[in-house]
Amino acid sequence: MGGLRGIFGRPWLDLEPHLDLRALADVHDEICLGLTRVPVDYTGGSHRSMGIVPPSHRDAVFVDYGEVIAAMSDAELSTLRSLADDPSSLDPARMRQLTLGEESEHPLSRRQMLWLKYRFGVYFPWKVYLELMPNRYWDEKTNPAGKDFTRTARALFPKTLELVRSLPFVSIGRCLVMGLEANDHGTVHCDGDLDAPPDPFITLCPAANKRLFLWDEAAQEKTYVRGRAYWFNDHDHHGVDADPFFRYSLRIDGVFRPDFLERLRS
Repeated sequence: MGGLRGIFGRPWLDLEPHLDLRALADVHDEICLGLTRVPVDYTGGSHRSMGIVPPSHRDAVFVDYGEVIAAMSDAELSTLRSLADDPSSLDPARMRQLTLGEESEHPLSRRQMLWLKYRFGVYFPWKVYLELMPNRYWDEKTNPAGKDFTRTARALFPKTLELVRSLPFVSIGRCLVMGLEANDHGTVHCDGDLDAPPDPFITLCPAANKRLFLWDEAAQEKTYVRGRAYWFNDHDHHGVDADPFFRYSLRIDGVFRPDFLERLRS
């Protein structure tokens, strides 16, 4: 395994033998059609300024919105503020002190992200980001308290939700679709505390065409995660290779059933 932390002594786990995925083809059709009917957000775009990119990738040629915002003029900050969903929530006198974007009290609006992309060339790796069960902060993603599937999810993705509810979770705290446009790559980064136990989640990739890889910083090598259903330790560095077509996956975070965990240990 080299420098990878992995799960139960393995770099990643193939979950397909442990799940009933007979409905996955229908779910794939439903998601692809449903995405044409809903507005989607972006995510990523600030991994380097968040400090979660490994040393070997810090000089990669992509524009990070945290770095861009830190270097903005007063006039540019004023424009950024005006594009917020609720500009009154951003104190104009404190714009340089506020943290904007992921894992902050002030998430970027769709208009702010588009302006950062168009005006400054910010690279948002995941340009399709749709929360079927929303979650605000990373450390709350397995907690189901006060959460439910959105009305949009229930109306447009019923087969998807039926499959998600059948998965071996005691409870679910987050569910989302993440997609990469053709020729875009997922920047290499890690999530969460490097020394913490692996976060419990299931990734479903119905088309099995997303080239997700784990990055071993010590060995400077990739380990590819393949298949239609898998679990990997996202505290390990990971990224997605570019391909000339759209790719997406469905991620579900929650608390696993104990019997499911025991089967995976064996």
